[in-house]
Amino acid sequence: MSFALGLTGSIGMGKSTTAQMFVEEGCALWDADAAVHRLYSRGGAAVGPMERLFPSAIQDGAVNREALKQIIAADPAALKAIEAIVHPLVAADRAAFREAATNDILVFDIPLLFETGGDVAMDAVACVSIPANEQKRRVMERGTMTEAQFEQIRAKQMPNEEKCARSDYVIVTDTLDHARAQVQDVVRQIRAGMADA
Repeated sequence: MSFALGLTGSIGMGKSTTAQMFVEEGCALWDADAAVHRLYSRGGAAVGPMERLFPSAIQDGAVNREALKQIIAADPAALKAIEAIVHPLVAADRAAFREAATNDILVFDIPLLFETGGDVAMDAVACVSIPANEQKRRVMERGTMTEAQFEQIRAKQMPNEEKCARSDYVIVTDTLDHARAQVQDVVRQIRAGMADA
């Protein structure tokens, strides 16, 4: 019986880096963003249903995310239709991973874990966190979005304080060494608990 650990955190908090640290400790990782990427890629399960609804979103046999963004911008109701296609496919991908994984701890990297109610399917939740000013600095340093886009994304996400309060573990990602030590501690605690069960 494996342990399901949800890993969440707002944009720029260091979640992807932290997820890899769990892998280094022998955990199996399922990444929600990577699952969507697979579904949208050529031959992916979302391509056919998406093409029937939004033919303009398909380019070279794959779903084009930029085209989807434009469709949603023009018609906010389109988002619901897109989610109705994608969410069940993502859930099926996650279930298949859970079925196939043989590791003792399965880490589910899900940015909107609390927002989508995904936390109820987890045995525990770990949230990555840094102060808001550091979060903003990191995102702006990437050079991939404007300050307005960042604020828009942050506004859609549950406040960091609330995520941390609802989580079983909080991993502060101020330095790599500090984050790694906390990941190792979380893994140790979970494995100790599993040994006692």
